[in-house]
Amino acid sequence: MILQIAQGSSLVTMLPIVLMIAVFYFLLILPNQRKQKKWQQMLGDLKAGDRVTTSGGIKGVILSVKDDSLILRVAPDNLKLEFAKSAIASVTTGEEEK
Repeated sequence: MILQIAQGSSLVTMLPIVLMIAVFYFLLILPNQRKQKKWQQMLGDLKAGDRVTTSGGIKGVILSVKDDSLILRVAPDNLKLEFAKSAIASVTTGEEEK
């Protein structure tokens, strides 16, 4: 009888820890994994002619895409800049800019 009470109390003390781990997983880890997957998909779909914004805030149009880098044309002087693909924060469309 004493053995059963000890086992029950250890289960009760472990339950809050297990629940906290589950909450952290569903509120923090899982959404971050989904966001990362979506960002990787966006990087894979980049093509010439797309309007993009870099993580530094530079907006431009993609001229060419290589394996791990791309060349942007940046207004107003039509400068050509080379960026790593990982520096792209988002793809912007014409409707978003207006």
